Amino acid sequence: MKRIALISEHASPFGILGGVDSGGQNVYVGQLAKHLAKRGYRVDIFTRRDRALLPEIADWSEGVRLIHVPAGDPIEIRKEDLLPHMQEFTAYMLRFCRHTHYDLVHANFWMSGLVAAELKRVLQIPFVITFHALGRVRRFHQGGNDEFPDERFAIEDRLVQEADRIVAECPQDEIDLIQLYNADPHKITIVPCGFDPSEFWCLDKALARVALGMNPDDRIVLQLGRMVPRKGVDTAISGFAKFCENTSAQLIIVGGELNDSDPRIAKEVDRLTAIATELGIVNRVHFVGRKGREVLRYYYSAADVFITTPWYEPFGITPLEAMACGTPVIGSKVGGVKFSVADGETGYLVPPNQPDAIADRLSHLYAHPTLLENLSRQAIRRANDLFTWQSVADSMANLYQSVLIDPSGALDSGMVIDRGFNSVITAMQSAQRCLQTELTQAATLITNCFTQNGKVLICGNGGSAADAQHCAAEFVGRFKIPNRRALPAIALSADSTLLTAWSNDVGYDHVFSRQIEAFAQSNDLVIGISTSGRSKNILEAFETAQRLGIPSIGILGGDGGHARSLCDLSIVVPAKDPQHIQEVQIVVIHLLCELVEAWVVNHEQQPKRQRLRLQNRNAASELPLTVNY
Repeated sequence: MKRIALISEHASPFGILGGVDSGGQNVYVGQLAKHLAKRGYRVDIFTRRDRALLPEIADWSEGVRLIHVPAGDPIEIRKEDLLPHMQEFTAYMLRFCRHTHYDLVHANFWMSGLVAAELKRVLQIPFVITFHALGRVRRFHQGGNDEFPDERFAIEDRLVQEADRIVAECPQDEIDLIQLYNADPHKITIVPCGFDPSEFWCLDKALARVALGMNPDDRIVLQLGRMVPRKGVDTAISGFAKFCENTSAQLIIVGGELNDSDPRIAKEVDRLTAIATELGIVNRVHFVGRKGREVLRYYYSAADVFITTPWYEPFGITPLEAMACGTPVIGSKVGGVKFSVADGETGYLVPPNQPDAIADRLSHLYAHPTLLENLSRQAIRRANDLFTWQSVADSMANLYQSVLIDPSGALDSGMVIDRGFNSVITAMQSAQRCLQTELTQAATLITNCFTQNGKVLICGNGGSAADAQHCAAEFVGRFKIPNRRALPAIALSADSTLLTAWSNDVGYDHVFSRQIEAFAQSNDLVIGISTSGRSKNILEAFETAQRLGIPSIGILGGDGGHARSLCDLSIVVPAKDPQHIQEVQIVVIHLLCELVEAWVVNHEQQPKRQRLRLQNRNAASELPLTVNY
C-alpha cells in the first residue's frame, strides 16, 4: 500500500471556505485525498496549525489523516506572510518523515513545493507539484496589488526544474509553465480540478427556491466565490445592472456579507455594495454570506444562470459545481474557466472586465428559454463526463505510478490496466465532443468521390500504414452491408516493391507523392493518416494532391502539425499520446466506413427505386382496357 504526503501549507480541507485565503485549493486537497484513499492509498495532509485547539494528528476520513504542523504562532496568518515560517514547517516534516515512510510527496502551492524539494534532497522522496497559481501570472494581472515576496519567482523556477512531475490544471496552465518558466513539456501532465457528484446534482428549481425562501417566478442570477477583487464580482454586478435596464431580475452573491468577521471580506463587500448602489440596483443585489457546502447545491439549482468573471483564474471549481447542478455558466475567457466551460455548449465565455458582454449574454439566454434548457442538459453531461473527483484521482494515481514504477520492473498490473482504460476513455469522450462535424464532412467527401466513379488513395507510416490498409480493405470488401459493390480504394503503403525501390533509389519522402502522380484522376480523393501531422512523405502527398487539384482529408492527432494546413479537411484527434491518437483514429476510420457505405448504397438504390416506380407506371398505362380471350 503506497503512502502519499500531501502538503498544503495554507489551505486545509478543514478550513472555512469563502475566506480570502480559503477556496478551491482547500476543496482540491480534501477531495483528492479522499478519492485516493478509495483507491487504496494511505494519505496524510500536512497543513499549518492556525488554531491552538487543533490536534497535531487527526483522522479526517477513512485512510486520510490531517497533520497540523507548528509553523509560527497558532493563529491565522495571511498566506502572503507565510514564507518566513516555512523553515520551521520543513524541519517538522523532516522529523516526521524519518519516522513515517512516504513513497511520494505531492506539494500544493509554491511554498509547499519548497518543503517538498528539501524532503527530496535530504530523504530522496520524489515529489510532484500542483502550483494552483503561478507567481509571474499573478504579478502580471495584479501588479502592485500582489503582495507575495519577489523570492517567489526564483523559488518557482527552482521547483519547475527539481519536481519529478508537474501537474497543470488546464491547457493555459501548461502553456504558462512552458513559456514563463521554461518547464520541460514531458514533465507536465494536465489533471483538472473536479466536483463530487454526491455533493452537487440538479435539484428541482422550484423546490430549491422554496427551500431558500426565494420567489419561484423571479429571474435569478448567481455569483459564488471568494470575496477578493481578482474574482471580478464588480464586473458581474455592472453587467447585471446593464441587463436590468430592460428587465427585472435578482443577483444572489454567496461568499461574504457586510458584517463579515474577516475585515478584508467586509471591506470588499462594502466596496461592491457601493457599486450596486451607484448603479441603482442595490435592492436587486443580495449578499447572503458564506454557506456550508451542503447548502450550495440549492443555490446553484435555484439559479437560472451562474456568473464567474475573474481577471484570471488558474482553474476555478465553482463553474463545475454550477454545471453539475444544471446551471449554464457565463464565465471570463481566462485560464481554467475557458477549459471547463464549453462556449455555446454549457454556457458562454466573455472577455474579462467587459460588463456589456455579460449583459448581452444574459439577455440572449433569457430571450431563448429552450436554449437555456439545452445548455443545462449539456452542462450536466460535460461535468459528469470529464470533471468528477473520481476521474481526477484516477488520473493523479496514474501520474503517481509513472513516478513510482519499481526499479526492478515489477508493476501493479491492475493499476496499469485501469490507467490504460481510463485514459483511452477520456480520449474517446473528448473526440466524440469535438469531431462530429468533421466526421460528417469527411464522410460526405468520400461518398461524393465514390458516387462520381472516383477512387480513394490512402497513405500512412508504421501503424498508420496498417490503418491505411485496413481502411482500404473495408471499402473494397464490406464493412456492414452485404452484397454491395466494391468501393475502389488503394493503400499506397501496400506495394512493397515500389516502396523499397523508390526509397532506396530516390528517397522515402517521395514514395506516396509518386504514386499519387501515377494513379490520381480528377474524381479521386487522397486520405493521409498521421499521429503528428509532420511526416515528410505525408506532407508531400498532400502538396502533390493540392497541385493536381485532388481533394484531400487528413486524419491527424495532437495539434495536426503542418499537414493540417495542407489538406482540404482535417480530422484532428484531441490527444497528445500517440497511443491514444491511434486508438481514436481507428474508431474514426470505422465511423467513416460505416457512414460512407450506408450513404453510397442509399444513393445507388434511389435510381433503382425511381426506375421501378416509372416502369410500374408505364406498364399500367399500356394495359388494354378490355381483355379478349
